[in-house]
Amino acid sequence: MHQVAQGKDPAAERRAERRADTFDDLATRYRAYTQKRNKSWKQADALVRKYLLPKWGKLPAAGIVRADVKALIASIEAPMLVNQILASASAVFAWAIREDVVGIAVNPCVGVERNPTKSRERVLSDTELPLFWAAFDAEGEVGAALKVILLTGQRPGEVVHMRAEHIIDGGWWSLPGDPVPALDWPGTKNGASHRVWLSAGVQGIIGAEGAIFAEGAIFAGITGQLLSTAMRGICKRLGVERATPHDLRRSNGTMITALGFGRDAMNRIQNHREGGIADVYDQHQYVEENKRIMNAVADRIMALIDGNSPNILTFKQKKSS
Repeated sequence: MHQVAQGKDPAAERRAERRADTFDDLATRYRAYTQKRNKSWKQADALVRKYLLPKWGKLPAAGIVRADVKALIASIEAPMLVNQILASASAVFAWAIREDVVGIAVNPCVGVERNPTKSRERVLSDTELPLFWAAFDAEGEVGAALKVILLTGQRPGEVVHMRAEHIIDGGWWSLPGDPVPALDWPGTKNGASHRVWLSAGVQGIIGAEGAIFAEGAIFAGITGQLLSTAMRGICKRLGVERATPHDLRRSNGTMITALGFGRDAMNRIQNHREGGIADVYDQHQYVEENKRIMNAVADRIMALIDGNSPNILTFKQKKSS
């Protein structure tokens, strides 16, 4: 009432704050929102920047219709990429509707047919393991990170953010569930703290065997995108079916069950929350068992690679704060 008495229109001002004149404006506001709430926001944002903004950036956000969406994806050949782009665009408009952004009443992505998908269960075969391991040698520190994913079975996004500060008690990697911004640690994907035993092979790869860890990022400058690019190149050179960094994690999990340790052990070691399984385990109760399993899996993988003679790629750890 006071503002109205002064000749202001607070309702109109609130509407103006919710307005997004162009899709670029809308995407910028959505980016600010999702950065604080979604740990994997960068992947979706990269798709928005690469595929949506060049076409829609200057268009009125409220004027984008289903025909625009279909026209945009028509020129993209990769079926899975189309689905990812649609999901990213849909998320922006769905958020705008929830936030009552002026003019956005309909999500133009709704009703646009997605490409059929099938579950991928790619696991490196026993004969492929030596080939990939040798190929990792040629990839420098990126290859070292891929080796650590294979030997530990942890998520690629967590491995590339591995910190020396989190490696304690002679070789346990402690992964805080919550983000630690000061250390550029994003937190685990499911928000649950986790402990991973680093086998002798892994400690050798990261230059830590028999040494005291310094501070800093183990894989400074390495990103998930670099890992994916390297894997694509390796598969092409080897002439094998496409494999991703996550498939290395899946290969490790498969090895856990193949050695007879069971699915519960795999979920516990890989920090899964499948049906609440991860929640019922006392991490301290299973310390010695987990260590034994992780060593056994790493030893078996190395045995398949080169007959129990670890061929370890070592590099000097980069120091970073």
